[in-house]
Parts: sequence; C-alpha cells; structure tokens
Amino acid sequence: MFLRLFSFLLIQCLGGVAGALVAPEDLQIRGALAGMLVAGLLWVLFDFSRGLRLLNWLRRGDVSDVPLKHGLWGEVTDRARRLVRAREQQIRESDTRLQDFLAALQASPNGVVLLDAEGRIEWFNQTAATHFGLDAQRDLLQHFGNLVRDPAYAAYAAGADFLQDVTMPGRGHSPSRPVRLSVHLHPYGDGRRLLLSRDVTALEQAEAMRRDFVANVSHEIRTPLTVLTGFVETLQSLPLDETERARYLDLMAQQAERMQTLVSDLLTLSRLEGSPLPSTGEWTPVRSLLLQLEQEARALSAVLSPPEGPSQVLAFNLAAQEDIAGLSAELHSAMSNLVSNAIRYTPAGGQIEVGWLHHDDGRCEFYVQDSGPGIAPEHIPRLTERFYRVDRSRSRDTGGTGLGLAIVKHVAQRHGAELKIDSTPGKGSRFAMVFPASRVRMPRPAALAAD
Repeated sequence: MFLRLFSFLLIQCLGGVAGALVAPEDLQIRGALAGMLVAGLLWVLFDFSRGLRLLNWLRRGDVSDVPLKHGLWGEVTDRARRLVRAREQQIRESDTRLQDFLAALQASPNGVVLLDAEGRIEWFNQTAATHFGLDAQRDLLQHFGNLVRDPAYAAYAAGADFLQDVTMPGRGHSPSRPVRLSVHLHPYGDGRRLLLSRDVTALEQAEAMRRDFVANVSHEIRTPLTVLTGFVETLQSLPLDETERARYLDLMAQQAERMQTLVSDLLTLSRLEGSPLPSTGEWTPVRSLLLQLEQEARALSAVLSPPEGPSQVLAFNLAAQEDIAGLSAELHSAMSNLVSNAIRYTPAGGQIEVGWLHHDDGRCEFYVQDSGPGIAPEHIPRLTERFYRVDRSRSRDTGGTGLGLAIVKHVAQRHGAELKIDSTPGKGSRFAMVFPASRVRMPRPAALAAD
C-alpha cells in the first residue's frame, strides 16, 4: 500500500514538474497544477486498466495465466489465485470422496436407488438395475413408481411407515422361477428417500423348504405311527387267532421298517450336510461298486416282482476299469438310490440298464436307464427337493421316503459330480452322475491283472 501511494505521489510530482517546464513563466503554477492533474488521470487510467485485466482474469477462471505480478493488483491476483487453487483442491477432494462413496454403493450386494422429493430416480447402482430392470441412459429422473408397477410397493411408498420393508416380485419373476425382492425406504435430506433392495428368493425358498420339511417329516412319521397304534389297540382289545395275529404283526413290522428307513435317510442327509468334503486320496474300484449294486438290485427286484407274471429285465455293464476318488459309502448310497428308484417305479416286464461310460474329455458317467412311466418336464427341476413326490400315493406304495434323490444330489455335489435327469412321459427315465476327470483314474496294471 505504501508503494502504491508513493508511486501516485511520484507521478504527481513528475507531472507537476513537466507542466511547469512546458508552461510560460507567468503560468508555471497553473502549468504545474495541470501537469499534476493530467499525471493523476493517467495513473488512475493505468490503474483502472490493471483492475480490468484482473477482473477479466477472474471471469476466465484460468489460474495458470497470471496477468499481474506486481503492485497492489498483483498481490490481489496472487491471493485470488491461491484461493481459487484451494477451492479447486477442495472440489477435487470432494469429488474423490463422492466417487469413492458411489463406488462403495456400486459394490454393495444390495440394490441402492437415490430418489428425490418427487420420487424421481437420481442415481442407482448395478445391483438395483438388475433387480428392477433399470437403464442408466433411459431411466434417470424418471418416477420410480412408474417404472416399478407393483401394488404392494405402491401402497408401501404411499404410506408414512418405513420401519418395515415390503416384499415384491423382482425382474424376471415367474411361477416356475420365482424372484423375490425385499425393498426398504429410508427418508433423508429434504424429502429425499434412499431405497435399498435385497434378493430374498433363496431365503424365502429356504423358509418354505423348512416348513415343508417339518410338515412332511411329521406326516411321514405320523402315518405309520397311527397304523401301529391302531394295530396295538386291536391286539390288546380283540381276541385274535394266530393267523390274524401274525398278519397284524407283519403289517406292524412293515410300518416300523418304513419309519426306520425314513430316520436312516434323515440321518444320512444330516451327516452329508455336516461332514467335511471327501478327499481325493481314497480310491474305490468302480467295478466293485457295480457288482455290489447288481446283487442288491436283483434281490430287490425279486422281492417286488409279482409271484406270477414277467419279471424286470436287469442289464448291468460291468466293464468299468476306472477307480473313483471319494467315500465309498457315500458313492454306494447315491448309486443304490438311483438303482432302487428305477426298480421300484419300473413295472413288471420293464427294462433297467445300469452302466459306466468314459467320455473323451476324461469325465466318467454312472447312469441308470429304465422303461418306467417317465416324468413330466415340470417336475424334473424339483425332483431333488426333500419329500417332493410326482405322485404321492404311488410313491408311498413303492415304499419310498422322498429323500433318495436329495441324498443323490448332496453326494454328487460333495464329489464334484453333476446330476443329470432326462425323462419322457411314457418312455422312461435316465439318471446319470457325471464325475470330473480329476476324480477318475485308471488303475495300475498290477491291480488290473489281480482283478
């Protein structure tokens, strides 16, 4: 500020001196005053031009090109440049934090939608786009209620109670492939709302399976218990001859065996779910499994076949030479379930083929093919659910518990195998377990020679 005043006074003095020198002798005082006035005006104009340059620079916002470096306006320019750079740094940091925050929301497993006070979409992450079928180029600033037309959500959004969530169908929902979403609104800011969505399809299916499991177990156990209770009361209250008593005891034994089979299957499932995965260090010859399955299958077929009439035709391909890695008891349980199901559901005179195939890519396949009644396509996806039955009355007549294919599925998953089911109503079914090449090996020549 001192330099600025000094420069103004110096210009005034120089202007006065110049005016006095130029003016006549009798007008030197007036000449000096005029010179000072002109010098002052020139200084003001020059200073004003510097101020305009500073103003234009501020309007451009380009802090890299500094127009003034000296004087008062130079200092103002420098301080303004520092303030602008500090503000730009704050903006960059704020933008970085915002991007980090949006990236975190983008990585969230839940759907996130930001709605303004009018219910229009301001931002959403990819999970929400998947849940509701939203498109960033098309749906921003659109009313969410117009894009998601669900009565349950409309009633929920219109209310004022957002303490609880609402469950609604998600994108691609269908009776055969349900998709259920849990949607929760959280008010924030000036009338804005944060919408969180979560896929609860698996949770609802698990809860439904739990309810069905408890109901089915209760029913499966209550039915034979009711029969046993009735027979016990009959034996206690009525005089029966030996023939009737023997018949009742035989029926009681059948119901007790049915309950024992059910409990055994339940324990098997529980053990499969709770035990560690089988290692790849234990090897079992496939041929020995097939031989054991053949013996059991022929015995079961003989028991279930009618005394008179054609029997089932069983064909076992025993040419397998491979070893399979895994627990022998689990593998036998799964394969035995597939074979026994084929025997129970194939009528007398039908054909059942059991074998082992080696694929070109190293995978191997255990298969069971029958000429039974077949299965309709809508039932196939649910066959491995616990207690699921295509025909409940017929399943109980065959003595099944409804847990066999669930056991097969768990064993296949634990051994890295794929369970394949192909069936045509009226033509039969084919069940196969395809094992990866990593769990199959050819035995050593010495082992083959000993076999």
